[in-house]
Formats: sequence, structure tokens, C-alpha cells
Amino acid sequence: MADYDLTKTIIPYCDRHLVFPLLNHLAESELFPAEQVHAAQYELAKETNMVDYAVSLFQQLHPDDEVPQEFAGKREKAVSTNEQLQQEAQAVLDVIENPDVAQSLRQDKNQNLQFLKDNYNVTLEQITALYNFGKFQYSYGNYSGAADYLYHFRILSTDPDLTISAHWGKLACDILTGKWEVALEELNSLREAIDSRAPSMPQFAAPSSHTDPALSQLHSRTWLLHWSLFVYFNHPQGRTLLLETFLSPTYLNTIQTSSPWILRYLATAAVLSRKTASGALSARVRHSIREIVKVIQMEEYQYQDPVTQFLKELYVEFDFEAAQRELSKAETIVANDFFLGEFKDEFMDNARYFISEAYCRIHQRIDIGDLSERLNLSPDEGEKWIVNLIRETRMGADAKIDLEKNVIEIHRPPLPIYQSVIEKTRGLAFRTQALGAAMSRTQQPLAPEAAQPAVVEAQ
Repeated sequence: MADYDLTKTIIPYCDRHLVFPLLNHLAESELFPAEQVHAAQYELAKETNMVDYAVSLFQQLHPDDEVPQEFAGKREKAVSTNEQLQQEAQAVLDVIENPDVAQSLRQDKNQNLQFLKDNYNVTLEQITALYNFGKFQYSYGNYSGAADYLYHFRILSTDPDLTISAHWGKLACDILTGKWEVALEELNSLREAIDSRAPSMPQFAAPSSHTDPALSQLHSRTWLLHWSLFVYFNHPQGRTLLLETFLSPTYLNTIQTSSPWILRYLATAAVLSRKTASGALSARVRHSIREIVKVIQMEEYQYQDPVTQFLKELYVEFDFEAAQRELSKAETIVANDFFLGEFKDEFMDNARYFISEAYCRIHQRIDIGDLSERLNLSPDEGEKWIVNLIRETRMGADAKIDLEKNVIEIHRPPLPIYQSVIEKTRGLAFRTQALGAAMSRTQQPLAPEAAQPAVVEAQ
């Protein structure tokens, strides 16, 4: 299933250090030859200050060759640079970690800078030393230390571009250290910053010559979508939060415009979020699935895989045999995906519920053995499954099981016409308002292009 692997598609939208976990997963999954993966890891590592890691990868690739002398020189340079930057940053850190100074700081950054300058002779250039040292710490893999320095820099800096760059760096550090609660807060903060201005991409993105702030903001949102996958598929409430973010008009438009492959993760999150915490089927999730299926239909010419096709065959074509075939392929894809692998069993369990529910909703008389066969279950397992399905869904009052004939009979009253109209027009007012707001923004003069933020990754 290497044809459906998205690692090569996602890597261009990730920082160099975020790519290492992706490549480690490829090495474990054996989807690609080990030599190719190790070569890719080495090419990434040798451009960072993680000299020892790069040397170990070189020795794996070339066990009979001597380690190039350039690594020894690079190690010495990294040590001396680290000492110099640490001295510059420590002078500022000693001041701001003073309890008296911490109590004197206010929300106004300009006021704080004036206070530090008047009382402790701390200048803006010295505060920038926190950023430089945090960036260097990040470049050689000390993510926890880098997060601290970038955080202190961000709360003091008045430079909007360096502050955005520090946001990206702090988020990467939180992801790589596995602090998912903190990473979620940082992700939300960065999203608000991106949505409130037209920032440029992180400097580790490929440079471009465009000058349109709207296009720059689109690129930033595209990067944010990819980085957020690390958070949303590790945080306990991440799948629900993913639906709320990705289905908002702004980010759904970003997905359709620049990254349709994100539909795999959007569709999977909808399947995984089948139930709310109380165990009942979420009306919001039910509605989100309908919206996702519409987007899948529209973007089918750009992207499709067995995960998205499963929902299309089930809810558009109502082809249960085709849905079952796509689900079998999707099981392997989910198992091999870096973000989705640990959710494979949950995904399959919820997908079977979707098949069962859809099948029951369009049939009045269902053979339990036939439905069990469609779900790849034994007759006894299928019977238990169907009983649980009827108990957990809203068709309990309409369904009766005839054990003698081994069938389910479903009697449901016709839907009132006014209810059909309500379902069809749900969300129309909100979408009209969003469209009007978007049109009014296009009539306003564009703001000048923001400057490129400084680098998080040491080049």
C-alpha cells in the first residue's frame, strides 16, 4: 500500500525536525526499502547541528567508510556557538526570571521593554538573543530548552514577524516533546495569530516571489493544517477538535484549495468521532459526515483513496459491496499511516457501525445472516452487533428482531415535509453570512506584505 502513503506529500509542509518521526515510522513499517529511508534521514540530519546523530546515520549507510572530517569541524563550531549564544541569552534570562521583575511586567510589551531598559539596561537586541539561542537549541535537538527560550522571547518581543516565527518554533518543540496539552494551546494561539493578520510562511518553507498577503496567509494555513495533525491525533479530544477546525469555512477552503489529501484525516476523524462522551451518536458528527461526503465528491478529481471512497460508496452510491471492498483497503492504509495507526481497531469498529446503520435505514426487512456476512462477522457475532446497534441508535423504537425467521423488521413513519425542508436549509443563514463577509473583505484594499519571519531551523 505504498501507493497510498502520504509521507512524501506531507514532508514539504513540515519542519525538518518534524520529518524525523515520519521517517522513523517508515523505517518501522517497511513500506519502502530501508536503505532509502536511512539515506533520507541522513540528508535531513546532516543539515542540522545534531552532529552525533548524523554521524551515526552515516556509519549505518557506509559502515566501511571513514567519517568525513567536516563533522568534527561542525561539532567544534556548534559547541563554540552554543557557548556564545548562551552567554548572551543568560544575561537577559537572569533578569526576567527575577521574581520582582516578573511581578512588574504588564500586558503592554512596549511598557515592559521601557521598564527593562530603564531599570536593568536590557535592550531589544538582548531580548532577540533569547530567540537566537532558542533557535540554536532547537537545531541540535534540545527541544525542551528551546521551548523555554522561545516562550520568554515571545512574551517580550514587539517584532511581529519574529514573534510568529517563535510561535512556530514553540509549537514544533511541544510536538516533539509530546506535551500535547501545551501543544494544543500553542496551536490555537498560532491559529489566532495567523487568522488575525497576513503573516508569511515559516522561513523553512520554500521561498516564493509572491506579494499577495492573501496567498501568504493561505500558505500559512496550509502549513498549520499539516502541523496540527501531530496534535489532533495525539490529544485525547483531538479528533473532535479537528472536525471543528477543519470544517470551519476558512480551513475547509484551504483544504480544497491547497491540500485535498487532508480529506483522509478529516474523514477518519469523523468516523472515529462517531459517539459523544455519553455514548449517543453525535448530531454534529452526523452532520459533519454529510458535509465531508459533499467535499469528497467535489474534490474527487484531485484526490481520492480508500478511506474517502468508503464514505462515498456508503453515503452517495449506497453500494455496500463496494464500501466493504474499500473498507478492507482502508484498514491497511490506516494501519500504516503515521497519524492513524493506533486508531485502526477503533476505525474499523466505527466503520462497521456506519455500514450497519446505513443498511438498516434503507431496508425494511433485513436478514441477520446476510448483514453479518457483509460485516465479516459470524452469525452469532453479527446478531450481538445488530442488537447493540439498535440499542445505541435512534431506530430502537422502529426495529423488531424476529429470531424465528432470523430477520429484522423496521417500521418507520414517513418524514414530515417541514422536517425535510429544515434539514435541507440547515446552516443556510450562517453560510450566507460567511459569504457576505468574504465578499466585503475582497472589496477592501490589501495591506502591505508582511516581512518574512526569521528562521526557526538553523540553515
